[in-house]
Amino acid sequence: MEHITFISSPIGKIGLSAEDGSLVRVFFKASDLPEQWLRDDAEPTLVEAGRQLKAYFSGELTEFDLPLYPGGSAFAQSVLAETRKIPYGATASYGEIAARVGNPKAARAVGGALNRNSLPIVIPCHRVLASNGALTGYACGLEMKTMLLRLEKHFLERS
Repeated sequence: MEHITFISSPIGKIGLSAEDGSLVRVFFKASDLPEQWLRDDAEPTLVEAGRQLKAYFSGELTEFDLPLYPGGSAFAQSVLAETRKIPYGATASYGEIAARVGNPKAARAVGGALNRNSLPIVIPCHRVLASNGALTGYACGLEMKTMLLRLEKHFLERS
């Protein structure tokens, strides 16, 4: 059974879901709620995920350290693993991620895998751009992608 909690953030209310000690979902819309869920504000994985997200939004955390279960195919999991390696404040293209997972012609498939990322922000798919640097394809909306990239740039410039 998935346990769920909510945190407040500069980008609005964020839902967090954990199952069997791993974070499985970060979401922004009530329509994204799992069918079977149990509100549990004290579940340790959710408490730690909330703490780390708050630290991220305040510029104190640049890399998440949480047990994650993003699901998906072997290809999708390899894409998400590579995406986690993109440093805070940096970006990579869909094509670069495709090459890193050993399939340089799979930029569109990378985009599809990132579109299904159940752990946005924690797995920073907002850092993946088109090959020309354009902001494209963020499941949470381009406004959110822009906001997250600006947030990271802001804190990097301050340090």
